[in-house]
Amino acid sequence: MERFLSLAAKDNIQIVQPTTPAQIFHCLRRQVLRVWRKPLILFTPKSLLRHPGCVSSLDELVKGAFQRVIPDLSVRGGDVKRVLLCTGKVAYELEKRRQETSRQDVAIVRMEQLYPLPKRELEAILAGYAPGTAVVWVQDEPENMGAWRFIRIQFGERLLDSFPFSGVCRQSAASPATGSKKSHDLEQNELLNAAFQG
Repeated sequence: MERFLSLAAKDNIQIVQPTTPAQIFHCLRRQVLRVWRKPLILFTPKSLLRHPGCVSSLDELVKGAFQRVIPDLSVRGGDVKRVLLCTGKVAYELEKRRQETSRQDVAIVRMEQLYPLPKRELEAILAGYAPGTAVVWVQDEPENMGAWRFIRIQFGERLLDSFPFSGVCRQSAASPATGSKKSHDLEQNELLNAAFQG
């Protein structure tokens, strides 16, 4: 992903990572129907093919549209003390951890389109949270991979000049995977714990 993001400039490509079947459908449909024609890079983790939470209703397929950013409608904006911004399958793991810990003060916002950066949509969603609310980018890739460095360059230390912005990810590595399920599970648990701290 980081290699495609390093090539993204002047709206030359589209980079998306949809997290539901409806999102994939509407992204592909948008690509065919829109007048603005640019190459589409679509990241789809294979684990979502069998994930029980990764489903869409027929209504979402028929009446929906591609959402560049998906808001968290399960928590009230005034109660939120921390916003977890993420893309891809880690959203489902964050949601599971939030349910396990009964944290209603943490919102999980999914960025489905990484480039062109959906600043207007993100600004509209974050407007529902108090200025100064901590926003944390969460990714399960190592720090030198994934979207974190690209996102950090775009937004700096304050997201949209209103929200303190930081990131949670694995340590930089030469390989995207540890090669050991036990090590992976341990790292993933530490990652999820770090995302909800603060």
